[in-house]
Amino acid sequence: MKYLYTFLYFMVCSSVFSQIKSGPMLGYSEMKETLIWIQTEKSSKVEIKYWQKDNKSNSPIKSTDPVQTQKQDNFITKITTDQVEMGKKYSYEVWIDGKKMNFDYPLEFQTQALWQYRTDPPNFTFAFGSCNYINDENYDRPGRPYGGADEIYQSIYLQKPDFMIWGGDNFYYREPDWNTKTGMIHRNDHTRGQKSVQALLANTHHYAIWDDHDYGPNDADRSFVLKNTALELFKLYWGNLNYVFPQEAITGQFQWSDTEFFLMDDRWFKAPNDLKDPAKDYFGQKQLNWLLDALTTSRASFKIVVNGGQIINPAKIFENMSNYEQERNQLLKEIQNRNIPGVVFLSGDRHTSSFWKLERPGTYPLYDLTVSPLTAGTATPHKLDLNEQLVPGTMTQERAFATVSVSGPLKDRTLTITLRNVKGDVLWKQELKSNLLK
Repeated sequence: MKYLYTFLYFMVCSSVFSQIKSGPMLGYSEMKETLIWIQTEKSSKVEIKYWQKDNKSNSPIKSTDPVQTQKQDNFITKITTDQVEMGKKYSYEVWIDGKKMNFDYPLEFQTQALWQYRTDPPNFTFAFGSCNYINDENYDRPGRPYGGADEIYQSIYLQKPDFMIWGGDNFYYREPDWNTKTGMIHRNDHTRGQKSVQALLANTHHYAIWDDHDYGPNDADRSFVLKNTALELFKLYWGNLNYVFPQEAITGQFQWSDTEFFLMDDRWFKAPNDLKDPAKDYFGQKQLNWLLDALTTSRASFKIVVNGGQIINPAKIFENMSNYEQERNQLLKEIQNRNIPGVVFLSGDRHTSSFWKLERPGTYPLYDLTVSPLTAGTATPHKLDLNEQLVPGTMTQERAFATVSVSGPLKDRTLTITLRNVKGDVLWKQELKSNLLK
C-alpha cells in the first residue's frame, strides 16, 4: 500500500508539472501593471495569484481573471497583473485548472515607482546579452556542438537584475525552421523550454529585440519571405510593452526609472548587404525618423539605443552599420545637430564583447557596448576591429553577459557597465557619467 501511495503521489505531481510547457516569464513592468507569460502543454485555464512580498498576512491576495489557453496561440497566454501598487515587489503563484503549480525557486515580480517630482530616481540594474544558441542534435550541423555553457542563466539570475534585455539572436533558426511556421514554432518552443533558464525567466522582467537568426536565415533582410510570420511569433513569445509600427518591425520603447530604452529593428527595413548603393536602408527612413524624434523628445538621463548590430565600430565588416554609410552618417549627424544628450548604444551579433568610443569635436563621445555571445560559439576579432575607437582592454573572446547599473542623484547619474563571464566573475568595468554626456 505504501508503494501505491508513492506511485499515486508521483503521478499527481507529474500531471501538475506537465501542464506548464515553459514559463512563467515576466514581461514588461510598469507602475500600474506588469505582464506574465505562460505556455501550457494543452488547453488549460490559467490564473495568477499575487500579493506584496513578505506581507502575505496583511496584503490581500489578488487574482487575475482565469484565461483559457488556445491551440491557435500555441497554448500561450499573457496575463496582466493590474491590481498593483507602484514601487512594490510581489510574490506570485501560478494556478492551472484550479491547481497550484509548484516550483523549486521563488516567483516574484515588481512594479516601477512613481519618483518624478518627489525623489531622486531609483537605482536599478539590468542584464544584457545576445547570441543564445541551444543545441538540438537532429537540427544542428554535424561536428562539434555550437552551443554550450547554459549555466550562464543561473549566473545572471544570481545577480538579481531588475530586468534583462535580450539583444538579438536570442535563438537560432535552422534550415528546417525558417521556411514554415511549424519550424519557427519548434525553435521558439525548444529554446524557451530549457529548464536551465526557467528561474531567470520567472523572476526577472524581460524585453527583447531580434537580429538575423531569430528573424530568419543568416544575414536575413527585408526580402525575407516569412518576415510577417516571424513578427507574429516574436510578439507571441515575448512580452514587450509596445510596438511603434503595429503591422511591421519589432521597434519599441520603454522607460525604467530615469533611463529610456529604444528597441530597434535592424532587419525588417534593411536592404541586402551586397546592394551597391551608399544610400541603402539600414533602419529605413521611417524607423530612423521615429528614433531621432523620440530621442529629441526624451528627457531621460540616459537614452539607450538597443540594436542587433554595432553602430559605433567604424570597421566595414560583417553587418556593422558602418556598411550603411549614408544612413549612419545621418544618425550621428542628427544626434549632434539636435543636441541630444545622454545617448548610449547597446549591440550584439559579433560573438565577441567589446566597448567602443567615438570622439566627436564640439560635443560628448558616443559609446557602444557590444555583448556577445551568451551560449553560442565565440569568434576571433577581425583585424579591422582593432581600431582607435575600440576602448583598450575590452575586446573579449569568451561567453559573457553584462550587468548595467544606474545610480546616484538625478543631476549626477552614473551608468556602470560590468562584463561578466559564464560564472559571473568580473572581466572588466566601464563607467559613464550623465553630466559628461552633454
